[in-house]
Amino acid sequence: MSRNLDVGLLRTLIAVADCGSMTIAASRLHMTQGAVSQRIKRLETATSLLLMERDQLGARLTPAGERLLASARQLVDLNDNILAALDVPALSGRVRLGVPHDLVGTHLPPMLHDFARRHPDVDVTLVPGSSYELRRAWEARKVDLALVEEPASASSDGRLSLEQPVWVGAAGGQAWRRRPLPVCLVSDTCVFRQPVDAALRQAGIAARTVIDYASMEATTATVQADLAVSAWLASTVPATLDILGPDSGLPPLPPYAITLLAGDAPATLAMTACLREMYAKRANQLQ
Repeated sequence: MSRNLDVGLLRTLIAVADCGSMTIAASRLHMTQGAVSQRIKRLETATSLLLMERDQLGARLTPAGERLLASARQLVDLNDNILAALDVPALSGRVRLGVPHDLVGTHLPPMLHDFARRHPDVDVTLVPGSSYELRRAWEARKVDLALVEEPASASSDGRLSLEQPVWVGAAGGQAWRRRPLPVCLVSDTCVFRQPVDAALRQAGIAARTVIDYASMEATTATVQADLAVSAWLASTVPATLDILGPDSGLPPLPPYAITLLAGDAPATLAMTACLREMYAKRANQLQ
């Protein structure tokens, strides 16, 4: 007799495994902790296996749970891709997508165009911000899904892409030669601020901040005017700016990951599938 696994239960297992806590997973899934616990118990009943152990430190997978987790991720991804490919016309609702400032006009336009074509009845609201702000918005349920940039060494299983931050300056500019080094970042909570400060400090390069109230537009204008340098993902640097390589004497920056935080509402899942598809295509094109 054949048995079927509930994809929703597998999503719960993945969330608890990623969070290491049923309480945090419940917040991510927009459920109560009791509902999450019941889902795990239902999955254990369906598989006749003990999948999780709970103690004062949180929840952790048993060896059986670890074995199921890898297959669960594959099955959930396959489920989402199938639904996206079916292009169900009845899908409607609203999706609030949190996006880092530097990705709004660079990575996202093709995906948003594709999503609007597939799901014309879904209203999309973009919520720009720093990765720190977007993670807080996700945790407060002010967005349905969020792209965040974080150090590659700390990225979770929601990683969509591995990216390299680089120093950028005006085309043919000289700002990188000045000391203290004039630096302009998008915001006080810019995800690159800590690694930039640490790299410059380790290299013995004094620096100063150029703009008190920065924005993506102000940062771009400041760098284009050769008033400062900045740190951006290499994939977001426009042709009008120069990437400053090792010859500039500026220290290398650590790799970063673009990670997706997302719920499991139908419209949110559809956008999740589009985002995964877009970044998979980008990765293939870069190989």
